[in-house]
Amino acid sequence: MLTRDTTEAPARSAPGLAQAREQLRRLGDALRQALKGKPEVVTLTLTSLLARGHLLIEDVPGVGKTTLAQALARAVSCAFSRLQFTSDMLPSDVLGVTVYNSRTQAFEFKPGPIFTSFLLADEINRTTPKTQSALLEAMNETQVTIDGRSYPLPRPFMVIATQNPVEHHGTYPLPESQLDRFLMRIRIGYPGRESERAILRDGFLAKPVFPEPVLGGEDVLALQEAVGRVRVDAALEDYLLEIVEQTRRHEALALGVSPRGAQALFRAAQAHALVDGRDYVLPDDVKRLAAPVCAHRVIVSPKAALAQRRSDLSDRIIEDILLHVDVPL
Repeated sequence: MLTRDTTEAPARSAPGLAQAREQLRRLGDALRQALKGKPEVVTLTLTSLLARGHLLIEDVPGVGKTTLAQALARAVSCAFSRLQFTSDMLPSDVLGVTVYNSRTQAFEFKPGPIFTSFLLADEINRTTPKTQSALLEAMNETQVTIDGRSYPLPRPFMVIATQNPVEHHGTYPLPESQLDRFLMRIRIGYPGRESERAILRDGFLAKPVFPEPVLGGEDVLALQEAVGRVRVDAALEDYLLEIVEQTRRHEALALGVSPRGAQALFRAAQAHALVDGRDYVLPDDVKRLAAPVCAHRVIVSPKAALAQRRSDLSDRIIEDILLHVDVPL
């Protein structure tokens, strides 16, 4: 039976910049070995991990979403679970269930697949909103509550969810509260010609080749703590807040970025700087992350959606906002 550990965990010393660079270089190399030809996707994945965020991947089947999640879990030597979401799945299939043990004459909690460090929620928008909501507490508070009792989840904890484009049949659009729990929404896309050639040549292998562990869970937690020490100039804070404010005023948006979204962009910019080997944030960090962090948090107005009818419309609106906000010198 799972119980909450009330003892205080020993303090972890955050790595120095040189050590963090080396650790992230090895982790990035391991992911690029598994997901060929997608360095930007690897960078955004590492950024999400270091920012203690969750990742939503919206793309067509077969472009490496599952491979990316499995490779990340293997590279940091952490537990991994994969859940294939379907329309008949129940919340207990995700969280677990309390059952009666006739031998002990007591009820016992049987933990579900969410009790892992890396959870791949495959095709999350094929299940009902009721089952989708089972992830909310876990993603926000790193715990789940069953029958009035809370159970902590392992740390690090990260949900990597995939969803089919909304135009596909048999999908349930994720509600705003669920989308807001994801730090980023990204797309992998098709590989380039040479990368796909390498994939073809590796196709004879019975199983995909995953990287050897290069870090441990404690290393990841230490890197996550190091993110908070990355410096952000006051002018960059104003730049970030102005971008957020413009999403609330833009005529094509019915709903702008929330304070939670602004906080997510701030934390992601710090993490991105560390992934890039710096202990300070640049305007380019904010610009590079604005669309992945903010586009899924806004709601396009019905008039604009009717005029454009493009699934990436919110991304293009964020890019337009970036063009009209002055970059600090």
